[in-house]
Amino acid sequence: MKRIGIDVGGTHTDAVLMNGMDVLAAVKTKTTRDVTQGIEKAILKLLGKANCSPASIQAVMLGTTHFTNAIIEAKNLAPIAAIRAGLPATKALPPMIDWPARLTKVLGDATYLCHGGCEFDGRPISLIDKNEIQHIAVDIRQRKINSIAITSVFSPMNASCEEDIAALLAAELPDCYFSLSSKMGGPGLLYRENAAILNACLREMANGMLGNLKSMMNANGMPCPLYISQNDGTLMSAEYARDYPIMTFSSGPTNSMRGAAYLSSQKNCIVVDIGGTTTDVGLIINGFPQEAPFETEIGGVRTNFRMPHLLSIGLGGGSRIKCEDQLEIGPESTGYNLKQDALIFGGNVLTATDIAVAANHIDLGNRAAVSHLDESLITSVLDLAEKNILDAIDKIKISKTEYPVVIVGGGSILINEKSSAFSQLIKPEYHAVANAIGTAIAKISGEVDKIVDISSLSRKEVIELAKQEAIKKARAAGAMPGSIEIVDVEEIPLTYLSGTTLRLRVKAVGELL
Repeated sequence: MKRIGIDVGGTHTDAVLMNGMDVLAAVKTKTTRDVTQGIEKAILKLLGKANCSPASIQAVMLGTTHFTNAIIEAKNLAPIAAIRAGLPATKALPPMIDWPARLTKVLGDATYLCHGGCEFDGRPISLIDKNEIQHIAVDIRQRKINSIAITSVFSPMNASCEEDIAALLAAELPDCYFSLSSKMGGPGLLYRENAAILNACLREMANGMLGNLKSMMNANGMPCPLYISQNDGTLMSAEYARDYPIMTFSSGPTNSMRGAAYLSSQKNCIVVDIGGTTTDVGLIINGFPQEAPFETEIGGVRTNFRMPHLLSIGLGGGSRIKCEDQLEIGPESTGYNLKQDALIFGGNVLTATDIAVAANHIDLGNRAAVSHLDESLITSVLDLAEKNILDAIDKIKISKTEYPVVIVGGGSILINEKSSAFSQLIKPEYHAVANAIGTAIAKISGEVDKIVDISSLSRKEVIELAKQEAIKKARAAGAMPGSIEIVDVEEIPLTYLSGTTLRLRVKAVGELL
């Protein structure tokens, strides 16, 4: 299968053309303000380099930070209605109680508490009041809001309350988007609710952006499927991504990790992805990124849905070097202005890239512009870069096991492949576009994360039902039915509940249709 993998970062858009598991061509272009135009430019440049017909492309896979950046910058977000079912409980902490003001100002104050929800064992707290829901629908219509987030207490145990409220509202507001917390988060009411609200405010943007991408592909003679990378290293169809844009958060670093594992043929390794501004360090176990074991924060909002366990440090190719009181690398960076500010490009800022050129790690720009740098400074900067990375590796490790270290990313020029600081260091071919390769090789997944009671059914029966649900979700996301397999089953006892209740997580993975 000929397919194109694309990763859109804040500075560069990387693209690769693959046939099966072989890389045919790779390009790196500058990211544009209009994401679609930048992607189109990268695709056309890639096809020209490979002398390949657009009609021969069978799939396009995209990884993007577009939705994450929208939350961080509080831009292009839709106003939302946040509905929580749980009265008479949960009144003390209303929705978005601890959100940053820059986000609540954009999303508005349309928050509602209503009756519904269930106890930890699935028994209802109170019944849904249809008149209450109709009053909420009237207010939402008057506010001209199109995106609605619905959360109910203990919905991972019993999601029927959220589904019933969505059905009642859909009858009154047929043109609205609905985001149900039970479909994107685990236990923890506020964090799960936060995830649903973030997803809701991105739905309109996702619909517009993905629609534009499909139109662009058709206009360029590529009427093939479009897939979007998720933050667990797998893909979802563009249609599925329209409903769950939040699943793309942190997909960029995840793509790099998956690409690094593939390029280095390592199923278990530590990946160091050095970009222009930051370095992301993560652990690959059995070919997939280790998930964060705790709540994660996105743009100042805490959530508890799946995210890769990453550690980011302010080190990259554009990092500024300070030599005043003590030597420092970053965290300030020239970013996308590297080609204007760095010494080797005629600028007046000493950057990490200048040091890499002076150390003969790469032939780039005007080497004469850094010939005056003292050898001791060059050595000190490179040693400090290695130390910072080693410190990050120590923090991310979960055991004393010595994992191979795979270094990727455009900023990997800072690290010498023959460095003795690492017990086993791998810098694979195509390391600069590992993120795009990680996108291109990804499979389709479906995941179930819910609280189950095994008192009425046997443990084996409950797990089998969860497996079938995960397979169904993978198929809905675009996986080929006959290729889907269960890759992970996790049972987590919940000590504060009865002995027959546990949290069950199941993941299914399959090939593209």
